[in-house]
Amino acid sequence: MATVARENIGLLNDKIIVKVSKEDYLPTFEKKLKEYSKTANIPGFRKGMVPTGMIKKMYGPSIYTDEILKAVEKQLYTYLDNEKPEIFAQPLALDADIRKLDHNNPVEYEFGFEIGLKPVFDIAPLDKADVVLNNVAVTDQMVQDEVNRMVIKGAKNVEQETVNVEAAVLHLLFTQSDKEGNAADGKKLNTVVTVKDLMPDVQEQFKGKKKDDAVIIQLSKAFDKEKLDKFVKSLELDKEELEGEEKYFKLTIEKIELPVNRELNEEFFNEVFPGAAVATEEEFRKKLREEIEQYWDGQSRNQLHDQLYHYLLDKTTMEFPDRFLKRWMQVGGEERKTAEQAEDEFPGFSKQLKWTLISDKIVKDNKLQVSAEELKESMKREVMQYFGSMSLGDDTSWLDSYVDRMMKDEKQIDATYRRLVTDKLFAWVQSKVTPTEKQVTSEELSAMQHNHQH
Repeated sequence: MATVARENIGLLNDKIIVKVSKEDYLPTFEKKLKEYSKTANIPGFRKGMVPTGMIKKMYGPSIYTDEILKAVEKQLYTYLDNEKPEIFAQPLALDADIRKLDHNNPVEYEFGFEIGLKPVFDIAPLDKADVVLNNVAVTDQMVQDEVNRMVIKGAKNVEQETVNVEAAVLHLLFTQSDKEGNAADGKKLNTVVTVKDLMPDVQEQFKGKKKDDAVIIQLSKAFDKEKLDKFVKSLELDKEELEGEEKYFKLTIEKIELPVNRELNEEFFNEVFPGAAVATEEEFRKKLREEIEQYWDGQSRNQLHDQLYHYLLDKTTMEFPDRFLKRWMQVGGEERKTAEQAEDEFPGFSKQLKWTLISDKIVKDNKLQVSAEELKESMKREVMQYFGSMSLGDDTSWLDSYVDRMMKDEKQIDATYRRLVTDKLFAWVQSKVTPTEKQVTSEELSAMQHNHQH
């Protein structure tokens, strides 16, 4: 008759001892031998006529070991299912020499396992959290800066007759040549260069040039080092092929364009905010201010959540079965680690584990749940954000079918669920604190976010 015993061997660290008698494994061992004798293909014997004694001699040790380990595992997990201890990962087997299992001498066997117990703890009192909500006031200058950025980003290239400004964009035929511009053996490539990216002397050479005019250059003298590296990379050529005192290249102008910033008119407003019925510059700036305010409100909230994360992590008292967890890191994970690796990685591992336990407790105790409808709506918003300012048209029935396909992707579902439940967790935590409100600049808030550490 099998027995299971449990004893404490350290902080949150228990040992489970499973004993199995021959009655627990011998019947299945003998049954397996008979099954093997009926199915084994052994030269000199008809199938199903192999003597059990021969099967026992040939396969007995491995079958015997398998059946004992199955019996032990069954008893172990029956015990865990019944007792339901809150444990980390899986039980780890203690050293056992299975070579001592003798199928010719069935006896009682004993196997040991250790388990790491999850700690019982209380969440740090949120009413004592000293946190600050850093608010950013959106200024007229911030709105103007965004307007400037958008009209430049939306600029349209207009073809020009002559190169006369640094902002001109040149479509060039790039040909290796001699000093006089006579073509040499080599590739002819098309490339695009902005005049302002060239060195001042080369800019002067292009000034006043028109379509089909050419300039002879040496690459090392045409660009500074950083821009030269980017230019060579864009040509997908070996840098050594293109540099050198004797290397000259002829750049023939095929087209001259000038980026012209967008005008603040209704056409542009509708491109930026499709479907929002923005008709005037005043309405456009108001809508833009709202968008900027929403962005910085979100950044302020994220920075507050970062403070709450650190408060919960630092002020929640929790102990771990360190020895068990370090051993599990070595032998229980997907990738085995040395004792030194486990020791080095343990601080980060235990920190993440602590946050997981804290967040799981908050979610469980407060019944924070994410419904299937919430998952679907979140995915739909993701798709719409992906398309950005592109008009989705009046018929958006395709959107539902697209999201339905996304809902069948387990990885996508899991990632979206984790994000939504984390949002709910921090929303709940935020509702339990009273932060001090402070006015800061956007630069100050960005610096706080840049310097935070998880």
